[in-house]
Amino acid sequence: MTVTRTHRPLDWREVAAVAAGARFELSADAQSNIAAARALVEQIVARGIRAYGVNTGVGALCDVVVSQAEQRDLSHNILMSHAVGVGAPLGREETRAIITAAINNFAHGHSGVRVEVVRTLTALLEADYLPEVPAFGSVGYLSHMAHIALVCIGAGHVRCNGERMSGAEALQRLGLEPLSLEAKEGLSLVNGTPCVTGLAALALARAERLLDWADAVAAMSFENLRGQCDAFDAESLAFRVSPGLMQVGARLRAALAGSGILAASVGRRTQDPLSMRTIPHVHGAARDALAATAEVVNRELASVTDNPIVAGTLDAPRVYSQAHAVGASIALAMDSIAVTIAQVAAMAERRMDRLVNPLVSGLPAFLAETGGTRSGFMIAQYTAASLVAQNRRIAAPASLDGGVTSGLQEDHLCHATPAALKALEIIDNSARILGIELLAATQAYDLQPAALERAPYTESLRAKVRSVLPIYRDDRPLANDMAFAFRMIADGAPPPLPGPVAQQEGADGLAHATPLSAVPLSQTAPANDASTAAHFAAFGR
Repeated sequence: MTVTRTHRPLDWREVAAVAAGARFELSADAQSNIAAARALVEQIVARGIRAYGVNTGVGALCDVVVSQAEQRDLSHNILMSHAVGVGAPLGREETRAIITAAINNFAHGHSGVRVEVVRTLTALLEADYLPEVPAFGSVGYLSHMAHIALVCIGAGHVRCNGERMSGAEALQRLGLEPLSLEAKEGLSLVNGTPCVTGLAALALARAERLLDWADAVAAMSFENLRGQCDAFDAESLAFRVSPGLMQVGARLRAALAGSGILAASVGRRTQDPLSMRTIPHVHGAARDALAATAEVVNRELASVTDNPIVAGTLDAPRVYSQAHAVGASIALAMDSIAVTIAQVAAMAERRMDRLVNPLVSGLPAFLAETGGTRSGFMIAQYTAASLVAQNRRIAAPASLDGGVTSGLQEDHLCHATPAALKALEIIDNSARILGIELLAATQAYDLQPAALERAPYTESLRAKVRSVLPIYRDDRPLANDMAFAFRMIADGAPPPLPGPVAQQEGADGLAHATPLSAVPLSQTAPANDASTAAHFAAFGR
């Protein structure tokens, strides 16, 4: 697959595709836009038009004039002084997403970097030579892109296939010369919202996949707990206006169709507990929130987020030095997604707790085959509860953190990039929680009366787990099973739903040609089965 940045801005799915490894290229039109913006900067420099970060200092130094002879030094020094990230480096997909979003921003034609700069970034993507980018140290943007841009000038470090090398060596291997930055290029390379926007696209892709799994795993738990399917009745759900709710209701009806367990349970209760009967409401609300966030991210990708922006004509160049680099809207959206996914995961833990509790499950205590000597899933539920608590702690809104930087010049901060990073962390935690619920639900099926048939769809999920993991008898560290379940959820989509539901996917505003939920796991994550086998080979499994 090749993603091409044309005159049209990328959307979040395209950024996520490049992050996952799709090839990226710039059209001739996009390169022409970049070159035209560079010509405007050259006119601004030649005419001495006051422009922030071009012929002035940055931040609180915005009124300090920089001579034309010093402007290259200014660009170079901006990278050096802004490369202040700390902590472990970002992962491969995170780094690729940020670079892609940055190139997308330059291709709007209002940044002023040379085409050569963008070609160098594209070459790094093509070769998968990814700059080493410390994850932390940003209150909005700046530091992450600074570490990426260091490699363009032959500094910093690059990682590729586990090998770490200097930026200079990486460029040499690619047959590229280190760049000497021109006026404005240092500032253009570090400002704007590409960092948070790239990470947000990745968060959307992972959250969408997680919500597909949440529906599937919730159906397994619901069936094991012998819920009342009236909770998913289409006529009943239609009283609430929510595209996401209707979509989830349809998915659950399809997943549980043909269940002998549920057929034998009709009328046993007037109402199920909330963690069971509100699955369409909570999961549906999450899908609605995801659709709203997708709209924000696509708007951000379609926006010029530089400061300053260059525009106008060669005869009358214009400079707009305002606040388009501040990502308030996307910071709020990332805070919203963090809370959204945390709530879905919190309810998953509640269902999992019901599965292991013999007072409400009707199953052996803690899903252990033999009581007393075996603890079964008792302590796995502790892990899920711990992760829910961790999600709650980190879901506090980053966009309210505030702070003051740059000598009172930057006295309102949105913390957009930290908001995206914590959303990604919550999505990972939630995939682990759902993985534990998946294992518990699979174990519960093995403890149900043999005469009661499972729904064909939930049986396919159970069989998928059992094809790798035997029933749990306290005969191995449960953490290894949990690692398998996490990778299964994090790396690929659940099996496709039966019937017409797959064609109806996308009603939440996230339509795409082939929904993740309608594609077999082997197509969405071709390396998953091999990596899973390798993982368990390490444990002698």
